[in-house]
Amino acid sequence: MSAQCEVTAKAASGVPMSVFERFLTVWVFLCIVTGIVVGQVAPGLFQAIGRMEIAQVNIPVGLLIWVMIIPMLVKVDFGALHEVKQHVRGIGVTLFVNWLVKPFSMAFLAWFFVRNLFAPMLPADQLDSYIAGLILLAAAPCTAMVFVWSRLSNGDPLFTLSQVALNDTIMVFAFAPIVGFLLGISAITVPWGTLITSVVLYIVIPVILAQLWRRSLLAKGQAAFDAAMAKVGPWSISALLATLVLLFAFQGEAILKQPLVIGLLAVPILIQVFFNSALAYWLNRAVGEKHDVACPSALIGASNFFELAVAAAISLFGFESGAALATVVGVLIEVPVMLLVVRIVNASKVWYQRA
Repeated sequence: MSAQCEVTAKAASGVPMSVFERFLTVWVFLCIVTGIVVGQVAPGLFQAIGRMEIAQVNIPVGLLIWVMIIPMLVKVDFGALHEVKQHVRGIGVTLFVNWLVKPFSMAFLAWFFVRNLFAPMLPADQLDSYIAGLILLAAAPCTAMVFVWSRLSNGDPLFTLSQVALNDTIMVFAFAPIVGFLLGISAITVPWGTLITSVVLYIVIPVILAQLWRRSLLAKGQAAFDAAMAKVGPWSISALLATLVLLFAFQGEAILKQPLVIGLLAVPILIQVFFNSALAYWLNRAVGEKHDVACPSALIGASNFFELAVAAAISLFGFESGAALATVVGVLIEVPVMLLVVRIVNASKVWYQRA
């Protein structure tokens, strides 16, 4: 294990859960209320913001997404990739669940609930858009928050770091093809040009900028890196909340007409979280991995890179789309649901280790 990876892993494992992160659901709910109110009071202002586009990319949202994503990606050490050989079985389970089960299971759940079971209770013209948003949400594994979930479950910090680095590397190449394929088989038109532009803008460029920034900070020492991360940490959450206010300013009319939409969209997301986390946890036990590897493996399979999903949904389908709303429902329930999963894996440690 390299010294730099060890230091980074320890730093990542010791990051406390901030007030913003712990009460993210509360902040998201407040953003829903704020966005709906200001959208009704000043609709012209938000329509003007919505028109600030270049090549179907909204400039204010694009900048906010960069502020959201780049500080998170700075924490990812791609130098940890060579460490995946230390836990081949755990990494294998992670990759299997994240890339071969999760997006496809969500596409099935979206088809079953949105296009069939809940269809009479949802706006008919948004059904495809809701399905697209749920697919976008499941197609990108979580990045930054996994470090928090891993720490709360006493996960192996080096394994957590290496699996995040590997998933982010795969995401650069696999996100667009998987999303395009699943949208295609769901009979949803795929705007390939916009999809590829979103990948470049919200994955490729942020990864490059984040890693350049990371190297410059680490060149000044670990203390400088930690100080910078502590300073820019609130930027990500603040940018996310500002994006949500914008989004709900556009979604307000639809939510006021059908307030049950959020609850209905939450159902497939909740099932997906519990199914994928349970599957990854059980598979790690079946192949004989340690509990401190199984926990982060299960948790990364359950949570989502919702910042990327929100950005892609807005770029592909617009502020007022059902896709954008569906991705935000994922943000709304992320923290309480993941904290429940953490409690379950911690409480089941004795059962797990009997294997």
